[in-house]
Amino acid sequence: MFPYIDIGPIHLGTFGLLLWLAAVAATVVLHKNFVRNGVDADALNVVAFVVIAGVLGAKAWHELQNPADLYAAFRQIIAPGWSRPFAVAMDFLHWFQAGFAWFGGMLAGIAMLMWQGSLAKPDGLSAGKAAVRMLDLATPAAAVGYGVGRIGCLTSGDGDYGINTTLPWGVHMAKNALVLPTPPDALVQPTPVYEFLFAMALAWLLWQLGKKARPLGWMTGLYLSLSGIARFLVEFVRVNPRLYWGMSNAQVAALGSVVVGLVVMVATRRGTVVVSPVVEMSS
Repeated sequence: MFPYIDIGPIHLGTFGLLLWLAAVAATVVLHKNFVRNGVDADALNVVAFVVIAGVLGAKAWHELQNPADLYAAFRQIIAPGWSRPFAVAMDFLHWFQAGFAWFGGMLAGIAMLMWQGSLAKPDGLSAGKAAVRMLDLATPAAAVGYGVGRIGCLTSGDGDYGINTTLPWGVHMAKNALVLPTPPDALVQPTPVYEFLFAMALAWLLWQLGKKARPLGWMTGLYLSLSGIARFLVEFVRVNPRLYWGMSNAQVAALGSVVVGLVVMVATRRGTVVVSPVVEMSS
């Protein structure tokens, strides 16, 4: 595990680096999907806005789950006093570098994508149809970006690892990990790796399915369902507390994603079919 990389006086967090790499990978995939579908939109701008919204949404969702802890963190951040703005800013950045909730990021990302779609008007669509079409086009990129970003959770040791294990692929957290397991030298399951592998498989499936015309919104429903199933299952070997009927907060949210996805797939199966001038990409 490498929570931080020190290059001379530069102190870089690997979570932030992998988040940047996830955005780059998602941009490449989204751009290629725009090209093969003849969509005139800037993938870089789309991903940039979605990343910002996703990070803010993920942080907000995580912190609002426990307002008391949020209030305590705020008091600690401003403890140096407003007469020392640099110290307050550094405390804020230190607090902001950990603690993000997948579901909050997904909701914020979806909202931003829909807004971007309404502006870009892919395939000549407008309003709600344009927003949903953008969601469909972004599903492979979303899967790739999520998977790469999860590796950042592993390298930083931010608590997204799994339960203690004796499996041969168990990993140790670095001594300077953001959140250490119990005991600190325990082998734990590398759950971010499981999610990365599933995300890559899901991205491949969505890319292949996107070669043919599909009902508007169907791809989005499929993504929500399959990604929700993956998150629900991986939580059984995660260290998150069980809050509702023996399930973690993430599992409840994942079930909601599965249900919404299935409803969307059923509701759109006979809806508008968007036929784009699909262009086969060279390898």
